Order: sequence, then structure tokens, then C-alpha cells
Amino acid sequence: MTTSSTTTLPAPGSPAARQDAATIGLIGLAHGTSHFHHMLLPPLFPVFMRDFGLSYAELGLLVSVFFVISGIGQALAGFVVDRIGARPVLFAALGCFVMASLAAASAQGYGGLMLASGLAGLGNASFHPVDFTILNKRVSMARLGHAFSIHGISGNLGWAAAPVFLIGLHQATGSWRVAYLCTALLGLTVIALLATYREAIDDHHQAHALHAPGQQVQDEHPMAFLKLPSVWLCFSFFLFSTAALSAIQGFASPALSKLYGLPMSATAFVVTGYMICGAVGMVLGGFLVARIERLERTIAAAMMLAAALLVLGGLGWLPGVAAAGVVSLAGFGTGLAGPSRDMLIKRAAPPGATGRVYGTVYSGLDLGFAIAAPIFGALMDHGAPNQVFYGAALTLVLGVMSAGLVGQGVAARKVQ
Repeated sequence: MTTSSTTTLPAPGSPAARQDAATIGLIGLAHGTSHFHHMLLPPLFPVFMRDFGLSYAELGLLVSVFFVISGIGQALAGFVVDRIGARPVLFAALGCFVMASLAAASAQGYGGLMLASGLAGLGNASFHPVDFTILNKRVSMARLGHAFSIHGISGNLGWAAAPVFLIGLHQATGSWRVAYLCTALLGLTVIALLATYREAIDDHHQAHALHAPGQQVQDEHPMAFLKLPSVWLCFSFFLFSTAALSAIQGFASPALSKLYGLPMSATAFVVTGYMICGAVGMVLGGFLVARIERLERTIAAAMMLAAALLVLGGLGWLPGVAAAGVVSLAGFGTGLAGPSRDMLIKRAAPPGATGRVYGTVYSGLDLGFAIAAPIFGALMDHGAPNQVFYGAALTLVLGVMSAGLVGQGVAARKVQ
């Protein structure tokens, strides 16, 4: 059901609008920086194999370490954010990224790379509880959907920028160590910028309440939110939807190559296309959030569209290039669902537990990445590339079911 928002949008150019824009931009920069560091090591894996004699299994373990530390830390970071505030945790996380870059630059073997991966995972752990706590407290409700949209887009841009930055610097300088020194300098620059405009990300200045007027924040045990079914349904939603993303990022290109006989050079653009289409979907999704009451319906329509496109890509009916385009276009559906997803979590979170809830449910993202890659890799090893797309579509459908149950719980709570 559509509904008109009762929240007045701050006039363009007004102090409130400028404050919203500053907060959204700075948090977007921070989020893009975190996604950039998801890809701190993978773009240069071939170089590490050459210089250190590493195997694919050892390189894969570096990725697993990142996401295991990030996943565990993300759930715990939410409690820290709720206790001491988001801004100091944000600066500590960015400091971890700088140390990760320096560890990579000075690595003399596998142990140094493992240290870099662990530090990057530790830094990444706090970003979602930090980001969403600041956005929910600082940004006016009428602009919050757009804030979630920019937040998601900045993450996609961070993923896209890292390989270009690292490989480009490595090729330009002939030294991957210089490339990592430059990433450390990039991290320090982001810290300096956020410190300069730190007032715009001060979550202790609660410009916009996290709960409705007259709603009381109950003095509950800090772990009480874990009893809420909506929290675990949101967690499962992230696990399933991220499993689909893991399939596309890791295996869409070789799967399309095997299914349609296309060269890898022709299928390599699929992940980039998926991310670009996702970014376009997020822009539109930011406008829908303010106009749609039942957000789970937007999520369902968008993700079912994405699932249908992935199945179509896996059937082998289309010309090869068209199939690659269809798989890329599926990113639009998942991107469209993104802002509604984040707003649905906000509605499901009890007052005063924003950091804890976002930290817990977003740890499903890390778990999804950690467990999906070996499953979809096994499908490729067993000569079933079409199953990669069918499996990704299935996980999106399971995510739709989780979101639907969350939406029903939120709607029932409003009626009470």
C-alpha cells in the first residue's frame, strides 16, 4: 500500500538539508572505504602466488579469515556502539585499515598477509552498526531512504575501485608494496577528512530520535533484543541474499564461459555490470522507501525479478552475450531492494538497540560470504555451472520469505 509521508523534507539549502547532506556524504565515504578494504588482498593474489609460492587454498583462507573476524566482530561491535557511541568506533575501524595496509606492504610471507587480512576484517567489523546508528540519528526521516541508497551505492563503488587502484599502482610502479603504502595514505586521508567534519557524524547529538514521539525506551537487558524473531529473520535475510552475491562475484564469469563457450575476457564484465545495475536500482529504491508502507512487498518484487533473470541466464536458451547481459541486469533487482531492506531493519529494531541489531543482522552478510563460496565452488567443480545461477536464485527466494515474515511482524506491532 502506498502512503504519503507525514515528514516534511527540509528545504534545499537550509541548515537541516546541509546537515543531512554532510552526514550522508561522510558516511558514504566511510562505507566505500570499508568495501574497498574487502578487496585489499584479492586483486593481487596472482602476485602473491608468484612471490610467495602460495596455493589457491591458502589464498582462499585469507578471505575466510577476513569474513570470520568481521562476522564475529560485527555482532560484538553493535554493543560497543550502543555503549560508547558510533564516532569513536568509526575512527578506530579506519585506523585498523591503515594498519592492515602497512602490514600488507611489509609482508615477508603468508604470515604477514594473514595479519593484514585479520586487521582488515577487524576494521570492517564495526561499519554497519556504526553507519546505521549515525544515519538513523543524524538524518531527517524524509531523507533516510536516500541515505540508505547512497550508503549502498558507496559500498559498490568501493568494491569497484579497489582492483583498479591496486592493480593500476602495481603496474605503474612495479611494486605491490608501494601500492599498499598508497592505500595506507588513502586511509589516513579519509580519517583526516572525517576528523575535520566530525560534528556531522556525532551520534551523541541526537538530531532525529530513533523512536516515535511518546514511545518509551524500556530499560531492558542488553541481550533482550536477541529474543526478537525479527532480528533472526533479518539475519537470515542477509545470509541468503549475500549467498547470491557471493555466487555472482565468484563464479558468474566462469559459469557463463562454460555454459555458453564465451571467452573469460567477454564474461569478466558481468560482475561490474551487476554492480552498476545494482547502483542504479539503489537510486530508485531510495525514492520508493518514502512512498511505500509495506517495504517487504518492494523487496519481494525486486528480488523475485532478480531471481527470474538469474534462472533465465542459467537455462542456456539465450545467445551468450545476451545471457551475460541478463545476469548483469539481475543486479538492478537486488539493488532496488537494498534501501527498503535497511529501512525494514530500522523498523524492526527496538528503541535504543540500533547498533546491536544492525551489528547482529549484518553479521549474516559475513556468514553468507564465508559459507556460500565453497558450496558454489563445488558446483563448478562437479561440472554444473547452470546450478550456480539456480542456486543464487533460490537463495534470493529464501531471502524474500524472510523479509516477508519480518514485514508481517512489523505490521502486527503497529496494530498493537
